[in-house]
Amino acid sequence: MRIRKQEIGSSNLVGRRVEEKRKSMGMKQKELLAQLQVRGVEMNSSGLSKLEGQIRKVSDFELIAIADVLGVSVPWLLGLE
Repeated sequence: MRIRKQEIGSSNLVGRRVEEKRKSMGMKQKELLAQLQVRGVEMNSSGLSKLEGQIRKVSDFELIAIADVLGVSVPWLLGLE
């Protein structure tokens, strides 16, 4: 497992939960990116890494697609559930 090189940011609330759920499913970043692409979300590995590290903001469209791929609700990703 790779160690995060950058400090955790504060640009989004969902990054920690995205990473947590993805890893609990045994899903690699490449697999999540492929599933997002099928749903019309164009994101590269750097973008996903920054999103998970809370360095990159996430759009509403991306948020809905991520929730769908991970099988969770948007409120759960936002820490509201």
